[in-house]
Amino acid sequence: MNKELIVNELQFKAVRSSGAGGQHVNKVSTKIELFFDVVNSTSLNILEKEKIYLKLKNKLNKEHVLQLQCDESRSQHKNKTLAIKRFLGLLENALKEPKKRKRTKPSRSSIEKRLHSKKKAAEKKANRTKNNW
Repeated sequence: MNKELIVNELQFKAVRSSGAGGQHVNKVSTKIELFFDVVNSTSLNILEKEKIYLKLKNKLNKEHVLQLQCDESRSQHKNKTLAIKRFLGLLENALKEPKKRKRTKPSRSSIEKRLHSKKKAAEKKANRTKNNW
């Protein structure tokens, strides 16, 4: 995954931010919307596209475009860098190969503890029954 090529494929749109902020918010478009077309990306190979599609399909729209928004800062430039950082983090997590699980045997002491606790619970329940003298 070449980050520079991917960042060059991103499309940005500046939109007016919502919420309180006085008169300044009505004049300035500080909110950034980031768009990344997964299907038409030339910087990703087919396997990477499939992984991204499978792991991030709830974040993709019908045209398979990943869309992120950022309006944390009052600066458009900061919002853009935050959106890019968030986007690259999402891609890295989606493309990360999960570790293989090593099968292990439970230790002898853990088996004995489990059996002991089961026996204790069984005795406790057996003592609850009424004794018919």
